[in-house]
Amino acid sequence: MSNLRNQVQLIGNVGNAPEIKNFESGKKVSSFSLATNEYYHKDGEKIQQTDWHNVVAWGKRAELVEKYVDKGKEVAIRGKLTSRSYETQSGEKRYVTEILINEILFLGNNEKSK
Repeated sequence: MSNLRNQVQLIGNVGNAPEIKNFESGKKVSSFSLATNEYYHKDGEKIQQTDWHNVVAWGKRAELVEKYVDKGKEVAIRGKLTSRSYETQSGEKRYVTEILINEILFLGNNEKSK
């Protein structure tokens, strides 16, 4: 059961073109938002609820994201939930929760054109 700790699996659509950063050390990181939808019925009307998730990929996974992922692409991801904080230039403390990708699967046929 230890492999079930802090594991997230989501299927959703990429909300924006992934942001890619290359570091002087040669490391690469990619970040993007992922929308997941749930549906329910209220008073006979179908309601869609969309949740947005911050997703981060490093190394080889970031290279795959850069090559194959674009806005609207449906993907399945598996990873772990991470939290961090930072201070803005004005001194305000901000908190961020992200999903660090361990696996990514490209779904649908929305191919990225390069």
